[in-house]
Amino acid sequence: MSASIPEGWSYGPWHDGPDPLQAPADLRDALDEIGRDVMNGSSPRSALEELLRRGTRNTQGLDDLTRRLWERRREIQQRHNLDGTLQDVQRLLNEALEAERRELFPNPSDDARFKEAELDALPSGTAAAVRELANYQWDSAEARQKYEEIRELLGKELLGSRFEGMKEALQQTTPEDVERINEMLTDLNALLAAHAQGRPDVPELFDEFMAKHGEFFPENPRNVDELIDVLAQRAAAAQRMLNSMTPEQRAELMELSQQAFGSPQLAQQLSQLDAQLQALRPGEDWYGSEQMSGDDPLGLADGARAMSDLAELDALAEQLAQSYPGARLEDIDLDALTRQLGDEATVDARRLSELERQLRDQGLIERAPDGSLRLSPKALRQLGQTALADVLRTARGSGERDAANAGAAGELSGSSRPWEFGDTQPWDVPRTVRNAVLRTASRSGSVKLDVADVEIAETEHRARAAVALLVDTSWSMVQEGRWLPMKRTALALHQLISTRYRNDALQLITFGRYAGVVELPQLIGMEGTWEQGTNAHHALLLAGRHLRRHPDAQPVVLMVTDGEPTAHLEPDGTAEFSYPPEPATLRKTIFEVDRLAKLGASLTVFRLGEDPRLNAFVDLLARRSGGRVVAPDADGLGAAVVGDYLRTRRKL
Repeated sequence: MSASIPEGWSYGPWHDGPDPLQAPADLRDALDEIGRDVMNGSSPRSALEELLRRGTRNTQGLDDLTRRLWERRREIQQRHNLDGTLQDVQRLLNEALEAERRELFPNPSDDARFKEAELDALPSGTAAAVRELANYQWDSAEARQKYEEIRELLGKELLGSRFEGMKEALQQTTPEDVERINEMLTDLNALLAAHAQGRPDVPELFDEFMAKHGEFFPENPRNVDELIDVLAQRAAAAQRMLNSMTPEQRAELMELSQQAFGSPQLAQQLSQLDAQLQALRPGEDWYGSEQMSGDDPLGLADGARAMSDLAELDALAEQLAQSYPGARLEDIDLDALTRQLGDEATVDARRLSELERQLRDQGLIERAPDGSLRLSPKALRQLGQTALADVLRTARGSGERDAANAGAAGELSGSSRPWEFGDTQPWDVPRTVRNAVLRTASRSGSVKLDVADVEIAETEHRARAAVALLVDTSWSMVQEGRWLPMKRTALALHQLISTRYRNDALQLITFGRYAGVVELPQLIGMEGTWEQGTNAHHALLLAGRHLRRHPDAQPVVLMVTDGEPTAHLEPDGTAEFSYPPEPATLRKTIFEVDRLAKLGASLTVFRLGEDPRLNAFVDLLARRSGGRVVAPDADGLGAAVVGDYLRTRRKL
């Protein structure tokens, strides 16, 4: 049974925007990869560019496409050489001379012997021999035909090197065809001369020219500038082919071109055309050349096409590199990419372009006031959701209590979320019913609830906590591969508090040579710098200030570090560094821990690494504050910090 197409309908390739049947771009995976690179120290722009270069699970990246372009380029260069026309002319000349000698040999006349002597005296060069035979009276019909084939071949190759598809169109060339081509070239040169002079009637002249000679231009240019662009690109490719030949080959072809179609007029017209095009489009590559080292000979027309392909490959490589100002993937010439690498490469390029567009259009990447790109608050929320989910999975695997039920016995927080197996919170009935109505709105009949419709009302304890997360940003954190886990930990804790415990007050504090209070976007985008100093003293000072601003909240201090304190803050605000640590540094740090203990804050230190001096010092801090020391590996840092926060929170 065959399907019929309704009358008046037609089907064809989709060209109006993104393919509606194409798989949607996986923005969450893409954002996770960009976020990971940003947290490792890359700028958002660099991270986006790296994602596009690397590609995704289902899409080849720009690097792979570029590699295929260079392989295609190398294949053209290593497969072909450029003496195909010379070889064809030499073959036809030899066949003509052999046929003529066979015809003359049995003829006993003096005239036959004279012609044999004339053939024996021909110059050794192919072009010179062809020129000498221009007025020769052939006895052999086969020889005469071979010689005419030389002239016809030269004409077709010359025209094919300047006009796309001309060689294939001129299968059988008649004298009328030659006259028509010469007339077209004469009119074309006159049109270009009028354009160069700036004459106002050029548009009318162009319309008249295309009405008369449009069959020679399958590109269907719309105006004289488009016509010049098409011709100049092809003529420049033909010139690069000549430049790529040896001087001897080039001289032979230039001389042979005078015999095209048996008249020097064609070569003269083309020479005039080339000169005008070079003057009108000096920006084309008229002086380049290529190394062609293969065994497959190319004639003038195919050689010019190969040179055009090489130029197109170079242009595509530049577009894929995206290294010029204002570069966008929309700049990629998809038609050219299809010609060179096929449909699959074009599908990959479209997907990457759509991914880049959606990241911008959906507000995941935005432009900062200084013009740089940055992750938007929406992107940070999504990254936080992913980081928190990863932390909770790790926590469940290690036996920690899942935070999903945190606050279940408390008061409604005003937010809801989809029901998950094991949830004990009450249903949010209005939102559950609304989900069911929206899901079944397009169907007739009664509304029926489905498990997917259920949302639960989140609850929280009303007791507040003032949380200070102190993260070490000294160079050793970067050097030992702890930079990304540290940022993901802060991201997960921030997400948990901002969505589940909105009454809690979280402050992020970084400490290297100096300490500072930072917002989440600053921390996520922070780059690692080589700087000596681990100023826990300054960080604890800032933590105490935060806790004192919230006297009604339970104080919680969490410190992540991989080194003992090596700097402290002097009364004048300068940081004093010393390694090994000075007694003053240790004394000031312990003093701030004691001050926090008086506020009722217990300090949990998350120790990264196995430095014995660090171990001894953090154990001392924990004893002084009534806190504890946790020694997770880098991958388990997030679960350890979030788990400790929840453990403290459950006691409120």
